[in-house]
Amino acid sequence: MHKVSVSICSPELEIAAHWSALIARAPANVFMHPAALKAASATGFADITMLLAWAHGTGAPGTGAHGAQGERLVGVWALQRMHITPLGPSFLAAPPYNYAFLSNPVVDPDFTNEAVAAFFDAIERERSLPKVIRLRYLDGSADTYPAITSALAARGAQALKLSERERPYVTKDIGLKKSGSTRKKLRQDWNRLSALGAVDIVNDRAHDAVQNAFETYLTIEAASWKGSRGTALLCDEEDAIFTRRLISDLAAGGNASVALLRVDGRAVAAQVLLYCGTTAYTWKTAFDVEFSKFSPGALLVDKMTEQLFAEAGIEAIESCSPEGGFMNQIWDGRRTSVDMLADVGAKKSLGFRAVMASERGHAQLRGLRNRLRDATWSILPKRRGLATPR
Repeated sequence: MHKVSVSICSPELEIAAHWSALIARAPANVFMHPAALKAASATGFADITMLLAWAHGTGAPGTGAHGAQGERLVGVWALQRMHITPLGPSFLAAPPYNYAFLSNPVVDPDFTNEAVAAFFDAIERERSLPKVIRLRYLDGSADTYPAITSALAARGAQALKLSERERPYVTKDIGLKKSGSTRKKLRQDWNRLSALGAVDIVNDRAHDAVQNAFETYLTIEAASWKGSRGTALLCDEEDAIFTRRLISDLAAGGNASVALLRVDGRAVAAQVLLYCGTTAYTWKTAFDVEFSKFSPGALLVDKMTEQLFAEAGIEAIESCSPEGGFMNQIWDGRRTSVDMLADVGAKKSLGFRAVMASERGHAQLRGLRNRLRDATWSILPKRRGLATPR
């Protein structure tokens, strides 16, 4: 057994060097990146607590405010403090901010069980932290998932799995559709789009270029069905401020870009990409409704899948699409996504039942919303394109 301790702090960038060393060893989660957490905290978008797991006696040199001599960062987990109602009980939640789609901690594989157990111990000991934890979008296929369930069981914690579903995921070797009706349809749409003019894809990773391309994405999204429904990022000032800061700060370290599908220089689809370790993330997609019959969003993701795997260092692409969506049609690979609720306190609280009731109520409302949305789309004129990107 390794000796692991956990420090609790607000999001900070002082651990950047430790994070880089950790992500070279550990499976990725870009939504736990210190720059992303700092962006959410600095803009007031989320009230975030960072848990940092340190292994002692590893012989690793320490630098900065954290990581004393002989300590190594072996785990990072960020959670946000939330309330069911403004005056109701608080609870911890991951992902640590909205528009994040994975809640797993980033943990060195050699310290998985010890670090995860230490995280829960630290939460229970810290009097200022709530003991009820809501976890959405847990990657049930990751090694940290059984470590979480085992640690909760070992401490006798009250735990409840709320839902389980599959999301699209692809690697260089698994999940690529190389033939079939979808592949034929994409080729036909690309040829038809090319008949309109010169078609190209631009994915400039320079910081200024990323910022400009993200503004293009925001404009396209606002003009789409998301804008008419009030769910586009520009429909909410806080969302726009945070996501601009998020993409800019990640791009400054080479961890974000925006790919544009263009016809004669006009962007007809935009794909926001995030990067962490050997994984790329297809975070947000938007397309010009004038070109919807050509499935431009699906075409862009399909072409970017090829380009990303052609780059050195990219081994997997995470869809960030827990509800499936159009990526189900272009990728065969799947990973499990789990939502669960836990109470790590020594004494069981009423907060657990309150959050459980709230989550079940929200699930029913989401189900009703999706049924109404499906019914609405079913009576609209059929389109030739693939399913609408999220």
